[in-house]
Amino acid sequence: MTSDQDIRGALDALVRARPGFWTRTACGVTRSLSPIPALLDRHAYAAETARARILLIGGLSGLADDVNMALHALELYAGGGDGLALRIALSAVPCANPDGLRLNRAPSNGAGGMPSDGYPPEGNFYFDNQDPEKRYLWRWTCFQAPDLVLELSSGKSVRWEFNAAARSLAPGLGARNLQDDSLLNALGEGHPEGLGTVPAMRLTASEDQLPRELSRLFAITRQTNIWPTSNARRALNARRARSRLEVARILAAAYGHTFDPIVYTQGVPISGRLRLANLDRERNSPVPGIAAFLEDFTNAFTGDFTGDVANGAANGFGEGLGPAAMAGVVWAEELFEATGEQRYADLIIAAADRYQPAGHGQAPAPSAPDFRTEDMFMNGAVLGRAYKLTGELRYADLLSRFLLESRIQKEHGLFWHCRSASYFWGRGNGFAAMGLAETLTYLPEDHPGRPGVLAMYRRLMESLRRLQHPSGLLSQVLDFPGSYPEFTSACMMGYAMARGLRLGLLGPEFKESADLAWQGVSERIDDAGNVVDACASTGVQNSVRDYLDRPAICGFDDRSGGMALWFATEMERLERGL
Repeated sequence: MTSDQDIRGALDALVRARPGFWTRTACGVTRSLSPIPALLDRHAYAAETARARILLIGGLSGLADDVNMALHALELYAGGGDGLALRIALSAVPCANPDGLRLNRAPSNGAGGMPSDGYPPEGNFYFDNQDPEKRYLWRWTCFQAPDLVLELSSGKSVRWEFNAAARSLAPGLGARNLQDDSLLNALGEGHPEGLGTVPAMRLTASEDQLPRELSRLFAITRQTNIWPTSNARRALNARRARSRLEVARILAAAYGHTFDPIVYTQGVPISGRLRLANLDRERNSPVPGIAAFLEDFTNAFTGDFTGDVANGAANGFGEGLGPAAMAGVVWAEELFEATGEQRYADLIIAAADRYQPAGHGQAPAPSAPDFRTEDMFMNGAVLGRAYKLTGELRYADLLSRFLLESRIQKEHGLFWHCRSASYFWGRGNGFAAMGLAETLTYLPEDHPGRPGVLAMYRRLMESLRRLQHPSGLLSQVLDFPGSYPEFTSACMMGYAMARGLRLGLLGPEFKESADLAWQGVSERIDDAGNVVDACASTGVQNSVRDYLDRPAICGFDDRSGGMALWFATEMERLERGL
């Protein structure tokens, strides 16, 4: 029987045979924590290519014969020479049901699921106790947006089948219409994942028949009149073609219009709207409207800190506020600059004064005592701005000590979530990236802590650049192959890189990574501001499994909208040299 090791070995051999064309990766994770192996062509996510993009899928059944058929097809393609490789960009998932294969439970996956049918999957992305494979495969396929999905199945006689979007390919292959609830059929109907259809075909054949049938299909790629770009790819192209200002306007219309609850997920998009206003001066200023809906909060919050407003605690501004709430007032700096009203600056200073110095190696209250990466951003956002507004070094000193004494960055540059959670969570490292970038924005050039903070930042940026997915995103768990490409971490990484490039903290080689992150992020924002695969609110978890199972939000999400808006405006400032 074909084993996981056999599959990995075969894929590695193919990568060596076509250097520069393929990367071995994973497109998902099973309930047994097995990565779903994949082979990714270098142009799978490229913005432009003259090559026809085909995604080959095998082993949905979990049957060894089907897996071997897919591996054989890859060998035939690799043996086709440069003429074929330069015409076709072939990516593959040769065994989409690795647990079913390993456990000999085909067509089940051994967890009560059936990866071969039941598409499109509804909900439970990506925490599904029975059928995680289909959720990973569905989203991975839709946002790769190939021009054709080809499923291979082992059988005694040749049979071609097509979905509704592949009708133009059917006559040349004598294909019949698919009529089932398969992945292929679902890709051909409606607007999968809010994008568009993807042509798909299924070939059932024997090993001996496979070379001839693949040659017939590949020959059709020369006939451009019946080999169009998929509708899904066209939709992604249209999203990507929007300017950064256009995307920022979409996000600003959807997010940053409330400050309830009092937390950074509300504060960041408010700040983003104000940043956009500085770049988009032809439009009416949002400043009066923003100041109006923040008026009650500003009065009560300032009063609570100074003891002037007795009902402050009743309004939710009491002693229990933590760093996430403190960072909610990041907009106050922009509002102070827009209006000149000192009371907005006082909000930042009052929030910063909530922080209390601690002993060596201890986090300053109200930070979590285990040095969480979230607090790297929250503290950097508040204490850095307080230093800028007052010039008082105690804020910069407190911030730099917190970062330098955290001891959660590892030698390779990535950060644990905190001292008690040795997991390389994607958004956790995004928080670290933003926190370091924010700190370096404000920390004086001659501050004794600056070299250490700058070294931390650059090590992290190098690691994130190395781990960036070809789609531009970062994985939910950075060191776990197959964990889903996550939206917010890409926004945060991209923001931190763009800020570093703008301030001269990073070399020009990082511009490509920032641009790639923007490509992936912009493709996952629709015209109403909905986003794709943003990890839900996540505290410290107890295992890798727990991080993998955190829900992936598709739709409206304040956290994601705010981070994307900051990313968009920072990229625009970089482009303008501001």
